[in-house]
Amino acid sequence: MSEHLAARAVSKSYWKGKNEVPVLRGVDLEVEHGELVAIAGASGSGKSTLLHILGLLDGADGGQVFLDGNRIDDATERARDRHRNRSFGFIFQFYHLLPELTALENVLMPLLIRHGAWSYLSRRRALERQAAELLERVGLSRRMTHRPSELSGGEMQRAAIARALAGQPEVLLADEPTGNLDAKSGDGVLALLRDLNRERGLTMILVTHDMRIAQQSDRVVNLSEGRIEEWSAAMA
Repeated sequence: MSEHLAARAVSKSYWKGKNEVPVLRGVDLEVEHGELVAIAGASGSGKSTLLHILGLLDGADGGQVFLDGNRIDDATERARDRHRNRSFGFIFQFYHLLPELTALENVLMPLLIRHGAWSYLSRRRALERQAAELLERVGLSRRMTHRPSELSGGEMQRAAIARALAGQPEVLLADEPTGNLDAKSGDGVLALLRDLNRERGLTMILVTHDMRIAQQSDRVVNLSEGRIEEWSAAMA
């Protein structure tokens, strides 16, 4: 397998008043094509910060990010926007669904952003079929016209997964995707992600504080004091 996404010597600090607080201290991470990697660590260890830097949602103070061997963190803002819309799919703990839109409309949003209003309208039916198929795949075929307030937590996360997949990303980045769910719903979401990883060969990076969840990945990396400690899933 070849390297798909990589961080090289990534560092990041935040400031509290006049005090610098280092979060990442020269992190190196390599993820192969089709691999499901869990990033674990204590609260405040920098897990989410690292994920956001990998997905170009945040910038590092130092270091580099590569996708398929090409550096992407130093790209133009337009190119970074393109990567965020096409290369990466994002799943967050609190879903970030738009409350005024139905599940189907939420899944369509990345495609509307990608194509622009006029192009989107010209291919609307095909895109709606694509979104509906994704919602069916995540078990929401009967909930497409429901708004987030009418969905359970597990259903909202499934809708968010369908939205993340709408743009056919190369890499799926999931930040505590089960952290706001009860155990049963969380297990269902994790099983769905694992199935999608196997079905589509989709590269996934999952941030979690729950070692029971991390154990089900291909590989676990632990963030401690701003540095990576490599574990196997069996050791987690």
